[in-house]
Amino acid sequence: MSSFVFQTTPKIICAQGAALRLDELAGSFRAKKIFLVTDQGVLNAGIAAEPIAELQRFDIQVTVFSDVQADPPEGVVLRAVDAARAAGADMVIGFGGGSSMDTAKLVALLACTPQSLGDIYGIGLATGPRLPLVQIPTTAGTGSEVTPISIVTTPTSEKKGVVSPLLLPDVAVLDSLLTLGVPPAVTAMTGVDAMVHAIESFTSRHKKNLISDALAIKALQLLYANLREVVENGSNPDARENMLLGSMLAGMAFANAPVAAVHALAYPLGGHYHLPHGLSNSLMLNVILRFNLPFATAAYAALGRAVLPTEATSPDAQAAESFVRAISELVSAMPYAQSLNAAGVPRDAIPLLANDAMNQQRLLVNNPRDIALDDAIRLYEAAF
Repeated sequence: MSSFVFQTTPKIICAQGAALRLDELAGSFRAKKIFLVTDQGVLNAGIAAEPIAELQRFDIQVTVFSDVQADPPEGVVLRAVDAARAAGADMVIGFGGGSSMDTAKLVALLACTPQSLGDIYGIGLATGPRLPLVQIPTTAGTGSEVTPISIVTTPTSEKKGVVSPLLLPDVAVLDSLLTLGVPPAVTAMTGVDAMVHAIESFTSRHKKNLISDALAIKALQLLYANLREVVENGSNPDARENMLLGSMLAGMAFANAPVAAVHALAYPLGGHYHLPHGLSNSLMLNVILRFNLPFATAAYAALGRAVLPTEATSPDAQAAESFVRAISELVSAMPYAQSLNAAGVPRDAIPLLANDAMNQQRLLVNNPRDIALDDAIRLYEAAF
C-alpha cells in the first residue's frame, strides 16, 4: 500500500448558498458562455433558477440542456455535445445528480476535443483538452463531482465507463440548500449509493491506499450517522451538508480505489430495467456483504469499529458481523423496494442479469471474493 497515485478535483467549495456565487467561478475562467447540463426534474423544481439568474445578471450567457436521462444513453450525451458546440460554450456546469454530472464531463471533453465516444470507453483512452468544468450536485450520492469517471448506457443496454483524469472537474460546489427538497426515497437511495462507494473502496483489492482508506472511513461515518435524519427530516441543512460531504469523500475514495461487485451486479438492473442506480446498489448490497464476509472480515471489522462505538474493542469476527448486520438493518429500513421482485424485476431475468454482470470484470476483479457466473445467479436469487 506504500506505492500509489491519488487524484481528485483540485478545488472544492462547501458553503450554504455557494451556488449563487457562480459568477466568481465564471470570471476565474474568463467564461462568458456557460453550458449548464441538468435534467427536467431539477429544472421543473426550480432549483437552478436562481443560480442561472445570478449568472445572467453578470451578462453571462447561459444555455441550459435539460434532456439528461437516468443512466444517460449515448444519444443523449451526443445531443448535449452538439448543443454545447452550437452555443459556443466556453465553460460547462453539471447541475443535478450523477447522470447530469457524468454527461457534463463528456460534454466538456467532446465539445472541445472531438473523438468517438465508442473509442474512449475504458481506462485512459480519452484525449484532451476539455472545457473548464464545474460540478454542482443536487443529491448526496454519486460523488461524481470528484471522480474521473462517466458512465453511459450503450444502445445494447450495457453500461460502459469512460475513465480518465481529463474528466476530473476543475471545481466542485457543495451547497446543501440545493438538496433540501429531495424526496425521502431519493434521499435514501442516493445516500445508500454513497455508502456503497465508501464500503467498496475500503475493501477493494486493487489500488487501495492510506488516503482512500481514511476518506472511506470518514465518509461512512458521516453517511451512517446522518442518513436516517435526512430521510426523516429533509429540511435539516446541516445533516444535508454532512451527507454531501460524505458522498464527496466516498467519491474521492472510490475514484482512486475502485468499486466492486455491488456495482457490477447493479449495472444490469439499471441497464435493462432502468432502476435508479442507488436503488440497484441497495438491492444488491446486503446479499453481497454477507457473501463477502468470510473474505473481508478484517476490513468489515475496521468499518464496524468506525461506525459502531459498541464494537470499538471487539474481535474481528464480532465487529465484522455487527457491521454487516447494522448496514443491512439500516438499508432495510429505507422507504423503497427491498427486493428485485418488489422493484419489478422478473425472476426469469436472472440468467440475463448474471451474464451481463460477468461483463463487468473491470469491477469484479476488485471484489474481496471472486464471483463466478453461478455465484452471480445465486446472489440475484437471494436478492429476489
